[in-house]
Amino acid sequence: MAQRVATADGGNKKTSRVRVAVRLRPYMGKLDEKNEGLCVRGLDSQNLEIINWRNATETVKYHFDVFHGEQTTQQEVFLSSVKPVLPHILNGQNASVFAYGPTGAGKTHTMLGSSEQPGVIPRAVREVFKLVKAKDEGEGWEYSIGMSYLEIYNEKVLDLLSPGSQDLPIREDKDKNILIPGLTHTTISSFSDFDKHFIPASLNRTTASTKLNQRSSRSHAILLIKVVRTQRALSHRQQTGKLYLVDLAGSEDNRRTGNQGIRLKESGAINLSLFTLSKVVDSLNSATAVRVPYRDSKLTRLLQDSLGGSAHSVMITNIAPEYKYYFDTFTALNFAAKSKLIVNKPFTRETVAVPVLPVKRARDDHEAGGSDSEPHKKKQKEKGREMNDSSHPAHLNSLSEPSVMDRLIALEKLMMSCQDKDRSSMLKDVAQSRKEIQELKEKQREFENKALLLSRLAGEKLSTKQEPDFKNNTAPLQRKQSIASKPNKQRAVVQPLQVSQLQPLQQLAVVKKQSVCVKKKKLSGHVELPDGKENIMESSWESQLDTSVLEQSRKKILQLLNSGSLKELKSLQQIGDKKAKLILGWREIHGDFTQLEDLGKVEGMTEKRFSSFMKANILSAMGK
Repeated sequence: MAQRVATADGGNKKTSRVRVAVRLRPYMGKLDEKNEGLCVRGLDSQNLEIINWRNATETVKYHFDVFHGEQTTQQEVFLSSVKPVLPHILNGQNASVFAYGPTGAGKTHTMLGSSEQPGVIPRAVREVFKLVKAKDEGEGWEYSIGMSYLEIYNEKVLDLLSPGSQDLPIREDKDKNILIPGLTHTTISSFSDFDKHFIPASLNRTTASTKLNQRSSRSHAILLIKVVRTQRALSHRQQTGKLYLVDLAGSEDNRRTGNQGIRLKESGAINLSLFTLSKVVDSLNSATAVRVPYRDSKLTRLLQDSLGGSAHSVMITNIAPEYKYYFDTFTALNFAAKSKLIVNKPFTRETVAVPVLPVKRARDDHEAGGSDSEPHKKKQKEKGREMNDSSHPAHLNSLSEPSVMDRLIALEKLMMSCQDKDRSSMLKDVAQSRKEIQELKEKQREFENKALLLSRLAGEKLSTKQEPDFKNNTAPLQRKQSIASKPNKQRAVVQPLQVSQLQPLQQLAVVKKQSVCVKKKKLSGHVELPDGKENIMESSWESQLDTSVLEQSRKKILQLLNSGSLKELKSLQQIGDKKAKLILGWREIHGDFTQLEDLGKVEGMTEKRFSSFMKANILSAMGK
């Protein structure tokens, strides 16, 4: 199981904001038909402005971490935006770099580049190998680097390293890490080895031509670089860091791209996944959001660690300067401004490899050899049959095998033999192993006592049933008494349960209801009460109930209001989906309810609704 460990080289940083860089593509082609020219321009290394579409004489200004102008090279983009997050991978942390923007804005060029101008992906992989090579061998760590490459095409996860693969599922392990079973993971030892696998896999990615882009990406591509470093010392600590390099497909306006048929279906899937991505960002920035919709799209499911997760994230937003891309550029800048507010919580993923100890065998197995082995096995089988015939639960003692105890003790010794700086992080595991040992011992004692009791009972039954067995053989006509035996079974089994558990509550509820009805009849016989006094009689229903039962019901309702989930709150009477969400929101802002009367402070809960809510839930609790 992965542990969260604070490292000395920057790993103890609790939060990390998503860094946003904006890159402006150079102007391509002639001026627009309306001679409107450029719609966006940069002011300095961090600021830019775009024309306000409501008023052409005004501009809207944006501030980001980095702004790359039209003349910025691939090397400058990598050095200023991507390179600072790469050292975290070697320390067991995750990092993510993804390109976002409309179609034709230069995302694939930024991530892949060309042979003359390589992009972020080849430069980042080359830098990872340089960092591993620069590590001193005297540190006592061994490094292993692997890669996986996939695409999300029409909401299907496809393995680019294995072109014939089908749609792969997305899973989450017990440590909340996102996994893809069946995805190819290839170990690489050098950059040339990476190039040998990456270039053919890139050709497997789905692309097509549209009116706005001759080679438009029709899928989201994700490259995963996994770095595992293992300590050579006895504790064998292992730290795993992952680098996600994501080239997102661009949002498309089908009126301008001219998509039809398959292209139209592809653009619909792309726009839907990007819309879900924007909903995730809005939910992360909203203080009142109850749920972040990561699972609504496979793209957001895979980017769960990058947005609001535990990765050092960098988003490179690509925009186009032409006025025909104005609304796409304006939307992309707004999305980038919202993404800049997201805060992640990185931590180091570290595991300790536990050596597997051999299982100890019995002395008889070591002493017996050759020709004596088969008769010895037969004797053991016969002994096992005798034990099963005498007492069935005797086999439960095998749950507490000595090998399990030995492994737990060896694990405790191994943890205690670590260096002083590691002992503080292992104390929890040591305490847990001790508890497991105690539980195993107690279970073994319980099993032994049960086996002895059952063996004694079996012996007594055998001694008492010997004589009746002969008598029953001479009286087969006793089957006629089966009709009369049925009511006896009902009296012995069913009726005591009904009397002991259900009858007191039913009597209590019936008596109280009758007393209330009698009082109303007597009063109505003498004087006609106005509406106000009749309401007072209805509101005094609590005084007619047993105080202990009433107090117990109020405590249960208060406990459910303070600790219940959305589904559990909806199980209450007169509480729907809207009211349950309002209760959760009030609880997150003000804390737990100190008393049931605090429920009246929730929006929409009037005094009359509160009284009817209490009456319905307490009476329903008594009726159960």
